[in-house]
Amino acid sequence: MSTELESTRRALRDAVAQAERAAELARLLDAAQARLAEAERAVEEARTLAERLDESEARLAAEQAAADRLRKELAEQRFQAEVANWKLSSIKVARWNRLGDAIKSGKSNPVRLAKGLKGAAKPVKRPTAPKRVPVAVAARPKDERPGAAYQAKATTRTLNGASFKLKPFRVPTGPNTRPHLTAAVIADPHVEALLRYEWRQTTGFTPRDFPRILPLEVPHLLVVESVTQGPWAEEITGEPGEGLKALLAWCAERGIRTVFWHTKGDVAAYAAAAELFEYRFTSDLSVAWPRLSFGIQPRVHNPLPLAGGRIDRVLTLDQLLPSHLEYPDLLTSYRWPAAADCPPGTPQWRLAELAACGTPIGTEADSRRAHVAMRRAYQMGTMSERIDELLDVIGLPSARATLTTSVLLPVLDPYQLEHALAQVARQQSGVEQLVVIGPPEAELRARDVLPDVEVLHRRPSPDMTAGAMLNAGIDLCEADLVAVMDPRDVYGAHYLTDLKRAFLFTTADIVGKAAYYAHLRKPQATLLKQPGAEYSYLPEVAGATLLARRNTLRELRFADLTEGWDEVLMRQCRTDGIKVFSADRFGYVRMRDEDRWLLGSAQLVEYGSAEPHALI
Repeated sequence: MSTELESTRRALRDAVAQAERAAELARLLDAAQARLAEAERAVEEARTLAERLDESEARLAAEQAAADRLRKELAEQRFQAEVANWKLSSIKVARWNRLGDAIKSGKSNPVRLAKGLKGAAKPVKRPTAPKRVPVAVAARPKDERPGAAYQAKATTRTLNGASFKLKPFRVPTGPNTRPHLTAAVIADPHVEALLRYEWRQTTGFTPRDFPRILPLEVPHLLVVESVTQGPWAEEITGEPGEGLKALLAWCAERGIRTVFWHTKGDVAAYAAAAELFEYRFTSDLSVAWPRLSFGIQPRVHNPLPLAGGRIDRVLTLDQLLPSHLEYPDLLTSYRWPAAADCPPGTPQWRLAELAACGTPIGTEADSRRAHVAMRRAYQMGTMSERIDELLDVIGLPSARATLTTSVLLPVLDPYQLEHALAQVARQQSGVEQLVVIGPPEAELRARDVLPDVEVLHRRPSPDMTAGAMLNAGIDLCEADLVAVMDPRDVYGAHYLTDLKRAFLFTTADIVGKAAYYAHLRKPQATLLKQPGAEYSYLPEVAGATLLARRNTLRELRFADLTEGWDEVLMRQCRTDGIKVFSADRFGYVRMRDEDRWLLGSAQLVEYGSAEPHALI
């Protein structure tokens, strides 16, 4: 009996304990729901306030524009009144007018007439014509958006006491690789420059104002670098600060992933703060955290030249990158020298950034070596690829636009088929699709030569021009980019890789080559066409080097011509305002028996093969 009683008592105690735990859980759930409802209300209030602020700013801008317009109209009316007064004064002092007044007043008095005529004959200074005075426009409020002022500012460089004036490299403001993703970022200027194009980025918040700024666009993740300056530096070094703890708690309440990225300094100084983050990465090989190294950011590390070109000097790294320059100004310096002489021990990321800007590294300017170094810098990885790795680890989607390629290959002469297919097969960047318009045997040969590529074949009618064949093939292309290749010419293994790279740092819809090598078989001459046309927006590029966005080509179409279809296409681009970009001179050789036009417009390189010059 006592055993049953004890068992009953124990069951009652367990039931009471479970009831207490259930009550506590219910209380915690109610509190969490209340906090969630409060947070939702705060977010809604912040969104409403942001909308009201946008509306107020729009009204203010409209009122300022109206005030400026009225101010200009009033100034113009005043100026016209001054002009009318000046014209009247000029008429009054004109000699013919004074003669008329003298005759009129002295017609009945000869003495008065004589005096009046004598006075009218004397020269009189004419009044000064009024000048337009610039209208003072109301000062615009400073743009406080994060990153709006992230531009190069230092316009002069000093070498051995001599001053050089530069036009700074314009840091682009977009576009973003992943517009669907928002990241709150705490980073020094270098890392901010690497990350700012990878997502919508919120920066500039402090330990005091983040609860007001971040709700305006709640981020999907928080990335904190091992910063050494700014309001967050003290928060993450040594013992974690209260501001950092509050920020991480704010993120935890909203399910925002938190990432700490150790990029510099002693990792021990950041260890305590790093432990509070969900994920930790490092660029230091000696630290046992997952690796996340620097990569090239094509939007800022690219061969786009400075206005005025490079200085004809080889500079040391100390001369090129003085310590007082901010990072946007370093991007200008990267593009300035003929070559950069870097000492042993220079960080690998610094060498990669210099090479990606097309600057030869060494004691002499060598464009061939510079091009190979730039290619290797990009092959080491871009920041888009690094961020793909990070997002995969933390479980966020890394979807972004791709640059898949279809090749359009019109083959008019069956004897050129094997050579043409070999040029496509050697492309190391990969070709997703080949659309070949040619003889019946072209399909089977293409499938043999390119077993991993989707091959589509169309047999042309006997009277089809090259342009008509291209029109027949363009609607079959499915990749993002379409490359047109000429079966007569030679293409290097890196040809498509190098051309596709331009789409990472330009806003062009069509990329090609206006500068290129050519070889004429009869005289055995190697020529270089337009060597100064590299890395620039130009009216036209060679049709055999065309790499374009598929939708652009589908809208433009091709002229029904065998020779000259590319010239018609380029004229249409100029008419429609489509941007055309000329890339480097390497990776392609135009092959002809003879060409008087080329002989008259290109410079002779040597008598011999062009491939050692072009195919690097």
